[in-house]
Amino acid sequence: MTLNDRDPLIDDLIEGSISEADFFKLEAEMRVSSEARQAYYSRLKLTDSLRLESSLLLEEENDQIVSAWPGKFSVLAGIAAVFAVAFISAYGLKSSLEVRTSDIAAAEPIATGYAVLAEHSEAVWVNQPNLNRGDLVPQGPLQMESGLARLELFSGVTIILEGKAEFEINSPMEMSVLHGKIRALVPTAANGFRVLTNSGDVVDLGTEFALNVTPEHADMHVLDGEIEWHPKGEQKQHLSNGQSLRWTATGNPESVAFEPSQFTGLADFEQRFVSQRLQRRQAWSDSAAVLGNDTRMIAYYPIHQSNEWGRQLLDSSQSGLNGTVVSARNDADRWGQSGSALNFSPAGSRVRVSIPGEHRSVTFYCWARIDSLDRMYNSLFLTDGHELNEPHWQIMNDGRLFFSVKRRDALPGSGKDKHIAYSPPMWDPSQSGKWLQIATVYNVDEQTTTHFVNGEAISQDRITDEYIVDTVRIGAASIGNWNEPTRGDPNFALRNLNGAIDEFAIFSGSLSASEIAELYEKGRP
Repeated sequence: MTLNDRDPLIDDLIEGSISEADFFKLEAEMRVSSEARQAYYSRLKLTDSLRLESSLLLEEENDQIVSAWPGKFSVLAGIAAVFAVAFISAYGLKSSLEVRTSDIAAAEPIATGYAVLAEHSEAVWVNQPNLNRGDLVPQGPLQMESGLARLELFSGVTIILEGKAEFEINSPMEMSVLHGKIRALVPTAANGFRVLTNSGDVVDLGTEFALNVTPEHADMHVLDGEIEWHPKGEQKQHLSNGQSLRWTATGNPESVAFEPSQFTGLADFEQRFVSQRLQRRQAWSDSAAVLGNDTRMIAYYPIHQSNEWGRQLLDSSQSGLNGTVVSARNDADRWGQSGSALNFSPAGSRVRVSIPGEHRSVTFYCWARIDSLDRMYNSLFLTDGHELNEPHWQIMNDGRLFFSVKRRDALPGSGKDKHIAYSPPMWDPSQSGKWLQIATVYNVDEQTTTHFVNGEAISQDRITDEYIVDTVRIGAASIGNWNEPTRGDPNFALRNLNGAIDEFAIFSGSLSASEIAELYEKGRP
């Protein structure tokens, strides 16, 4: 970052007008550059926002700066102040990072929604095209064009949606249906669950029921137990097990045959879903066999392959660079297949690899399930040390992707030794347990680092001539962890990924955006 880029961002930070994206850029610069921290401190002095008159400087200035910032940036401003204060107070970078970590941890994460999309079978969403298994159901009206979806409300109610449907989850105990077929399984704890339609409301009394709602009528079928029907402007009616009723939009009741078979049940849904899942996994496995023969492939670990011993991870590329599994335990992959992924949550977990050769550009690619980001750095792929020309690929505790290739050895106070490409935050606790495709492309010719999540580019960094590395070397490294395993000191920093990986690849060269999108479509569960 040049002075012309940095100083306006510092001014925006002090004034409280900096954007979140610009703050992340400035924070990254202050993390590695003493010059940037000094510049920030100097500008704070000029604005009289930082006083150096008491032993309580740290606490005083944190309170002063944080109180001047609204909303989410108040925490960020406090973090930036910590960097500056730590620099001038001889706390050192390590102490500042510890304070920053505690500040972030103090802010309890928040998610929004009343239900989860538990499973789906070829569901096509009109206004939420990226809604996938495990996602919180967004608030507001939703449209499903086709397919099947199973929703699990926080009250315990299970809803199966079928075909074309228009609906909204109003609360854990209420939903609106304008159009579509639903089947509801309501546990005792959710007695009183209500479904609103244009013709009237269904109130459950501890039951399983089904509805077929159109603009012209609402068909009710009580599959088990009892419901109350509250037609608009009419007295309520009771329907019990085996009964059905059609209520027209004009307010007239009509008889309709009791036909539970026209509504997909849980068992039928699960059978259909399992079949679809197996088909998609087989299609991916076939494509993985082809991918391993890609001439650009340095190493490829589909994970589900193992030898008889079971602690060697086989390289499916032509390189034959098998890895050794240390501590990581077998886990279910993104299709639910047991033993076809590796869980790196135990502290010492890793896959040890040795990658020879020199490469002008590289692409790192994996499918990962992140359970939590509870340490400062969370490893995807790190070389044993961080020597010249070596790449590091990891996730920060705030959900940002981190990629760097070391350019030089930096002496104290001489500036940074590499360009670090940070993405915007791509993960938060609401995504815990979800499988994500993650890829990073280091392109020497274009002097860029591009981060991808689920087939889409989320950021691109321009690397200046000063920090571009023409030749990338890897050597001894670990998937899912970091440190020098052969060192004598038993103490080590915790950087193991708290989660699982079920596909990992390194390419020599820069994959295009369309190639990464294609890999996502072939590999998504």
